[in-house]
Amino acid sequence: MLLVAVAAVRISSRSGLPSLLLYLGIGVAIGQDGIGNVHFDNAELTQVIGYAALVVILAEGGLGTKWKEIKPALPMAAVMSTVGVAVSVGVTASAAHYWVGLEWRQALIIGAVVSSTDAAAVFSVLRKVPLPSRVTGTLEAESGFNDAPVVILVVAFSTTGPVDSWYMLLGTIAMELAIGAAIGLAVGFLGSFGLRHVALPASGLYPIAVMAIAVVAYAAGAMAHGSGFLAVYLASVILGNAKLPHAPANRGFAEGLGWIAQIGMFVLLGLLVTPHELIDDFWPAVMVGLVLTAVARPLSVALSLLPFRIPWQEQTLMSWAGLRGAVPIILATIPMVSGIEGSEKVFNIVFVLVVVYTLVQGPTLPWLARALRLGDSAEAADLGVESAPLERLRGHLLSVVIPAKSRMHGVEVAELRLPPGAAVTLVVRDDKSFVPSPTTVLRRGDELLVVATDPVRDAAERRLRAVGQGGKLAGWLGTGGTGGA
Repeated sequence: MLLVAVAAVRISSRSGLPSLLLYLGIGVAIGQDGIGNVHFDNAELTQVIGYAALVVILAEGGLGTKWKEIKPALPMAAVMSTVGVAVSVGVTASAAHYWVGLEWRQALIIGAVVSSTDAAAVFSVLRKVPLPSRVTGTLEAESGFNDAPVVILVVAFSTTGPVDSWYMLLGTIAMELAIGAAIGLAVGFLGSFGLRHVALPASGLYPIAVMAIAVVAYAAGAMAHGSGFLAVYLASVILGNAKLPHAPANRGFAEGLGWIAQIGMFVLLGLLVTPHELIDDFWPAVMVGLVLTAVARPLSVALSLLPFRIPWQEQTLMSWAGLRGAVPIILATIPMVSGIEGSEKVFNIVFVLVVVYTLVQGPTLPWLARALRLGDSAEAADLGVESAPLERLRGHLLSVVIPAKSRMHGVEVAELRLPPGAAVTLVVRDDKSFVPSPTTVLRRGDELLVVATDPVRDAAERRLRAVGQGGKLAGWLGTGGTGGA
């Protein structure tokens, strides 16, 4: 089983397909009607495990989100996660009712369930496609934000008895989002402050502490009757941009947990479905998905971005990049647990819709980006800088790897013009290390060890990143960072 999962990871990374399809396939293959013939129908357990996995996935996505990219996109992402969700729910539910013939409650549940873009699918695909930062930031922030209102809507539509009036739903959504945002920000800032000022006895404890803080944010948000999903995402974004010690190790650990969570969650969802029952619901799922992809998503994007005057090329890409994944399938278990009539049909339609349209959208996203001329492959690659605290020296050891497209290639060490209190102490090149001189020319693939005292640590990192983006003349040419004097 482990070897199959590893093979699925490799196939996913090379083919551009979201890993969802491969892991769901594994679950279906070993489940009912499959070679394993494993009978599993516990929707409640699937929902609990799915929620736990989603917390880990949102934490991993938040830790890898760059604040400088999503900051300009926050207003757009917020509108797309609220107004856009409402438009998508209305259009998709109407199609499910009038075109497919579902009852209004079932149609509203489907409309709400599939209006959430999946964080795991979006993160895994977008980070391999060189897109403008505004597009990537908007889509990543939207996928992190829109789970919260969608969960509230699905729970409201899945309750027995009459559904609350629209203004009651709006009030509930606003209150839970506000509580979740406040708790997420508070936990994130307090956690980052503590990790920066408390030296843990072992470096391996930092990744565990970061994930523990993210889980605390979710728990606190849920216990306060707020959105735990929004809380964990915001807390993780803060932690991921707080320049914590061993930041790359923290993100690597979270990424590993995220893969484990995805594998377990998708396989379990594949086990829950009964393949022979999907045949009758295949074409209704395709019809609903067609309206969602061709009408509801583009309309929601266009209306949400109307005040921001975004070019049509970017709107087109954002419309096509509204990837669905495991989140809608997990949310489809809520009416099953609540005992809503026709919930099995809703689950089957959502399952088929997600599989079919993820298979279509995921692999074609890079092609569409190139066709719209939105590829950003010429942009200089950012540097990965890892910080390790030097307690006695009140300083930091920065590890810098010069990527292939960095403009630091060809720059001499002296031309870095690092602030006083920072110096390049070692260069690792072709598996050999040496102490550089001021005239040593840096090359692609070099790893630099830079020692910086605590007061100039941030300035040194800014200067390194500036040279990586703008070359030796960074500062004089308007590139950020110290220098120019």
